[in-house]
Amino acid sequence: MSGDSENLAGLVMYFLAIVGLVTAIMLISHLLGQRRRNKATKEPFESGVVSVGGAQLRFSAPFFLVAIFFVIFDLEAVILFAWVIGFRESGIAGFIEALIFILVLLAGLAYVWKLGALDWRRDSRRLRGGQQQRRSPPQEQD
Repeated sequence: MSGDSENLAGLVMYFLAIVGLVTAIMLISHLLGQRRRNKATKEPFESGVVSVGGAQLRFSAPFFLVAIFFVIFDLEAVILFAWVIGFRESGIAGFIEALIFILVLLAGLAYVWKLGALDWRRDSRRLRGGQQQRRSPPQEQD
């Protein structure tokens, strides 16, 4: 039972040290920090560049689609990494399951590619058979 109380005492000491450190950092920041507010401190500032214009930027839908597809296919690498760690334990059955997993993801990638979701051009919806469909200008009537 004495081992549990020693572990608990160490945990409590660690917790108190963290709380003390956070309190000290915030107190020092408050004492040494800037006291005045001017126009520059109220403006957004990112990566060393003062922003220009509004924060409501419009991003096109393909930007978000590619970001979502990246996350989906990036998770594939995480899952396959876990499979590689347990490769010897899973044997040939695990290899076949991983192969099926990769084939399903490749089929999904081919489907997304076929839909044109990875195409950033504005006229991608009008593409047919690899050639752009051209619209004729409206004719003026007399």
